[in-house]
Amino acid sequence: MATGRGQFSSKIGFLLAAAGSAVGLGNIWGFPTQAANNGGAAFLLVYLVLAFVLAYPALMAELTIGRYARANVITALSQLHPLPSLQKTGFIVGIAALSVAVFILSFYSIVAGWMLAEALSPSAQLLQLHSVAGWIDTQSFSRNGLMCLVMSLLTIMIIARGVEKGIEAWSTRLMPALFLILLGMIGYVLTQTGATEGLRAYLVPDLSRLSDPTLILSAMGQAFFSLSLGVGAMLIYGSYLRDTDNLPRMGAAVTLLDTGFAFTAGLLILPAIYVAQAQGITVFNNEGALIAGPDLIFQVLPALFDRMGVAGSWLALAFFALMSIAALTSAISLLEVPASVAVERWGISRPIAASLSGGGIFAISLIIIWQFDKLFSGVVTLTTVYGQPLLGVALCLFAGWVLHRHLLLKELRNGHPEIEQSFFWKVWPFYVKFICPTLILFTFVQSLR
Repeated sequence: MATGRGQFSSKIGFLLAAAGSAVGLGNIWGFPTQAANNGGAAFLLVYLVLAFVLAYPALMAELTIGRYARANVITALSQLHPLPSLQKTGFIVGIAALSVAVFILSFYSIVAGWMLAEALSPSAQLLQLHSVAGWIDTQSFSRNGLMCLVMSLLTIMIIARGVEKGIEAWSTRLMPALFLILLGMIGYVLTQTGATEGLRAYLVPDLSRLSDPTLILSAMGQAFFSLSLGVGAMLIYGSYLRDTDNLPRMGAAVTLLDTGFAFTAGLLILPAIYVAQAQGITVFNNEGALIAGPDLIFQVLPALFDRMGVAGSWLALAFFALMSIAALTSAISLLEVPASVAVERWGISRPIAASLSGGGIFAISLIIIWQFDKLFSGVVTLTTVYGQPLLGVALCLFAGWVLHRHLLLKELRNGHPEIEQSFFWKVWPFYVKFICPTLILFTFVQSLR
């Protein structure tokens, strides 16, 4: 292992950090909104299948390459094979993964800032600071820029402290808090009128929707986005794992945590949508689509909280605190991608690397805020719908074709000496070489028709 590289000190530390990367706004904001717009339970079913059929093998590709190479995404991919052409290809794919991570974090920081603003607004109201609350509630360049800056600084501060004292320490603090707040809110929302109808929409599938190409693409993009795949985040986290850790088991645990959390978040958001509808708030149009779309949690839920009086203010504070924590845990893993490149390829200190990387991404965020209507949705679509699945294909091909089979087996034997006799080893190498890339590309192409 390279001198000075960090390492997760425990399995639970890695699992909470990786789950924090996976469990973010993609689960609490993206997944329930996508589910509500794409048939509810039908979307849930397709998402769960794709998470294990496509996302888990791709996750294992990233974790395995990461621990084998013990390096950032660019160095790792460019040094897997001695052939110069493959080294150049690895370098290009590494640059692409780094770029996707940077641009995802640039829009993610903006959304994280919105969450923070929504958390601060009820706090200001409860403290009778009405003018402050009014400013926070008003969309403006200054408000969005300031909130984005606060979230960016928090992320930079955590990454600057390294793997054990930064990423691992804060993940082990934030993730339990996240889960407790979520469970508490679910318990309250399920007691409200309309929640049962929301549960039915979420848990009883309309099987006729299962072949909808739009639903399938959305579910695949959601699976890759929520697991932070295709951007090198899981690759770099894999590089910080110990040799004694069982990679297949770790990967399965991360996938289960991610999908379990996404499912649990749906138990909050979908019933809350129908509770709002029961209280007279217009939620769906005549075609059955969400009127708010991606802005669901900024329009429908605040309107619901407003109708609950003082209790609603506390609920709004808890909910958007939950969202802010979720955003921060994912932002940490995304910033680690460029920061690790800066540390290992430029030889600069981690605090400076975190500051330069975070500062550069914040500058991109300001440009997106400035030209929001022209840039935001395009950046989101380009990175999450197209970039992540295609990079997922590339990483599967690198794990299956570029990294020699005996080196792959040797790496997986670390932490799992009997892996050659396991079902995983009998299936995954062939699957990641042929089946997984083919399925991802087929699903991707079908969705474009």
